[in-house]
Amino acid sequence: MRFSVIHLRCETALDTLRSRHGTITDTPAATTARTERNRDAAAAFEAHLLPHTHVLLTAARSAIDNMPPARHHHAWLLLVDDLDHAATQIHRILTDTPPPGSGAAREQHRALWPYLSVWAEHATVLTNLVDQHRTPAPEFTGDQQTAWNERAQAAHERGELEPFEAWYDARGRLITLAYLIEDDASTVLVLAGDLDEPHWQVLRQDDNEYRAGQLAPPPVPPGVLRPRVSRYQQGLTAPEVRVQDLIHDVTVAHQSGDVAEALFTATDDTPHSTGPLAHLSSLIRTAGQFADALDTRQGRNTAAHLNFIAGQLGSLTRELHQTAEELSAAVGVLPPHRAPHPRLLTTPASVPTAPAAPTTTPPSTASPAAAPVRHR
Repeated sequence: MRFSVIHLRCETALDTLRSRHGTITDTPAATTARTERNRDAAAAFEAHLLPHTHVLLTAARSAIDNMPPARHHHAWLLLVDDLDHAATQIHRILTDTPPPGSGAAREQHRALWPYLSVWAEHATVLTNLVDQHRTPAPEFTGDQQTAWNERAQAAHERGELEPFEAWYDARGRLITLAYLIEDDASTVLVLAGDLDEPHWQVLRQDDNEYRAGQLAPPPVPPGVLRPRVSRYQQGLTAPEVRVQDLIHDVTVAHQSGDVAEALFTATDDTPHSTGPLAHLSSLIRTAGQFADALDTRQGRNTAAHLNFIAGQLGSLTRELHQTAEELSAAVGVLPPHRAPHPRLLTTPASVPTAPAAPTTTPPSTASPAAAPVRHR
């Protein structure tokens, strides 16, 4: 958590230094932000993790050894080996003790960053593996489990079973914590299995959410949607033009072509797109991939719904692009009577009013002699 806060602080600072097109506008300030990130991350690791790396890695490996066999254990062992290598490099780099604030100290912190980010990236994996040494409470059996199963399934059919947290345990079971609501009172159940499929079971019951989680089978490391993606090493992509900027472009536009250009940007779906609609479509489709990867009945239903929404957004994007082409072909310009207001003369007496727009009032029936004289 501490590392994530340090990283987010740096990314927020860098975002304030980027132009509309994503380039850094103040290189020295960006260098300062990264230097502070590297320094703070190194200090946090030295203070809280450095003395315990060997113990944590040993506990993680023994936890995997004691689990029922599973195909993903090899991947977890590779992650533990990766952490071990990073820890070795961190210890090696920290054998030197340059003066605080010196150029050598800054270079040391910069060299530490890639290895520190590995530990931050896989902190959840390590924590979950070490936590496997915790012993869960006994589970319901026999008539007690049958009674609780019937009670919970009846509540589920009434819509009075409310899940609020889920994970997988070492046996590959989907564990869910849920509120069982009966007669305006609730209790917490520990469930095993997909609630949208038959044959799920109640493992135990508790009156306290935290205690229910602590006494339930501990979670194993959760999976990821894309194994090669890292939150701390984001790839360089075309920055998205903000919708607020496009709205501003339309607000200050004079020509219809300027408005059409804003709409073209919004609907851009080229390989290096900067349009918000393309980014939104990518978000929806990626969320659909995540829902499908949950490998549950509800996940598959949600994935189908998200893919349908993405298809609708694609149709809307194409229609909006066509409308932008129509607006561009119109070659329009705003009429002069829509004059801007002055910025300095703000009193009503000093603000000249724009000439009134022509009206469609029918011609007067008065005699020609009564008509006013028109001046050029």
